Amino acid sequence: MSPTDKERRDSIQFDARPRLDQHADPRRATHRDLPPPGLEVEPRRRLPRLHAVAPPRALHTRRHLLAARFSNVTTVHIDERLSVSIPAHLGRRRASGNSSVKLHYVNDKHGSASDQSDLDSLCISDSGLTALAEGFPKLEKLRLIFCSNVTSEGLSSLARKCTSLKSLDMQAFVFLGCYVGDQGLAAVGQCCKQLEDLNLRFCEGLNDIGLVELALGVGNALKSLGVAACAKITDVSMEVVGSHCRSLETLSLDSEFIHNKGVLSVIKGCPHLKVLKLQCINLTDDVLKVVGARCLSLELLALYSFQRFTDNDKGLEEIATGCKELTHLEVNGCHNIGALGQESVGKSCQHLSELALLYYQRIGDAGLLQVGQGCKFLQALHLVDCSNIGNEAMCGIAIGCRNLKKLYIRLCYKNLVDIALTDVGLARPVKR
Repeated sequence: MSPTDKERRDSIQFDARPRLDQHADPRRATHRDLPPPGLEVEPRRRLPRLHAVAPPRALHTRRHLLAARFSNVTTVHIDERLSVSIPAHLGRRRASGNSSVKLHYVNDKHGSASDQSDLDSLCISDSGLTALAEGFPKLEKLRLIFCSNVTSEGLSSLARKCTSLKSLDMQAFVFLGCYVGDQGLAAVGQCCKQLEDLNLRFCEGLNDIGLVELALGVGNALKSLGVAACAKITDVSMEVVGSHCRSLETLSLDSEFIHNKGVLSVIKGCPHLKVLKLQCINLTDDVLKVVGARCLSLELLALYSFQRFTDNDKGLEEIATGCKELTHLEVNGCHNIGALGQESVGKSCQHLSELALLYYQRIGDAGLLQVGQGCKFLQALHLVDCSNIGNEAMCGIAIGCRNLKKLYIRLCYKNLVDIALTDVGLARPVKR
């Protein structure tokens, strides 16, 4: 078997989105211009695309045929984002209870909606997921994007048949939600003991029971966990992750329902954390202080919208002095962090290669001057709405950061004039 054939068998992407005519102008295309829906099979690694176009009712059969044909597939990506508009009367409200948004695909020139059976046949269901599991027993990576017809039954069936699964990514649309419940996630924990990567986004059918069962099942195999906009997942889950998944290296949280207690449980219980991304509005300074004391191997830290900080700079100072291996730092919308915290980063984070300061209006020249003096390996600098920085700071970056390759500046022009940017350009050609 040639290497190309082997690659084609190892990775398949299903894309159930309607495709525009290749000669049409996509900017002027509407739902009436879309051709009959089809199934797109796209091998990865930049291999030529294979398109299998069929009427809606034939899609389910095609999935069975693909499963039978590519028995050595290890990666499957199913993306069901449709190019249709959300009804205007729904606004930005999230669907609640058992209600859901019905998206009808329009496939004729008169614009009439297809019936519900045709719409359902466009989307993978529990039976389709079961067919994939039977055809791809060596499956290791599965991504389900906007697959609103999949439930716990389908995921449980797949977990029982694909016990080598290592990565599971489930992302739903805010209006549709993901209706995989606790039973499905618990089945993954019971059957897929090698699971290393779990990402959950807008999975409103899940609560703490499912994630707790998964954490208990996979234990130290889990290396990466992402939870975003899952309203029923709370500190309870994080406490179990901290006590049973001690090999965790990546944690990404975007939640209004997770507090200090849960995050601190993970930080204290997982000493090998290397990547930490937090967008939890209820966190306080105590979290950053513990990060600095415990996460000694941390390489990437991203902080978003921390509004409850009261100690101004102390938390960031603790991180700078404790996390000596930090290479990437992003501070976004954390208005209560002062300039002294950034000065500490410049003094102590000598391995920093990328720094992003967004909507960080309290930083001034002193903070960036210290970065220029201490962060000699800096390669990328992003500054957005940092209106108090001026020419002195940028000249300091130009002189000190000789390895700078990328500079992005936006809404920082209050105190900057051309001479500062000229100095950067003369000191080192950068990619703007």
